[in-house]
Amino acid sequence: MDLPTQNTSLQRLQNVEKRIVRVLELAGGVMEELANPAGPRKEFVNNHCSEFMQFIKDIQVTLRDEIKSACEYRPFEKCDYSSRITNELCCKKLEYMISKLDAMKQTIDEYQVKMEDS
Repeated sequence: MDLPTQNTSLQRLQNVEKRIVRVLELAGGVMEELANPAGPRKEFVNNHCSEFMQFIKDIQVTLRDEIKSACEYRPFEKCDYSSRITNELCCKKLEYMISKLDAMKQTIDEYQVKMEDS
């Protein structure tokens, strides 16, 4: 793998990290709004949930691309066992992260349906 590709991949993963932080900030903002004694402002909650879902989608797309790239990459025809296992474990960890993000998305979708029905 050449250096520019490493930088590009690393930059994409750093951007994912920043998006995850923003997702947590949005979720915290919604939770604060829901705890508001005067009741939540529907427009505020809807805007934050929409932004949350867009970030989740962007994160999923980027992570899927990075997983695909990492799983297809084989630097040598006969690499040693340890390197292969480490690579595959990393792929599994990223797939697990995506499954958790999918579960979060489903929870948000269910919440939005309930809010619309209210």
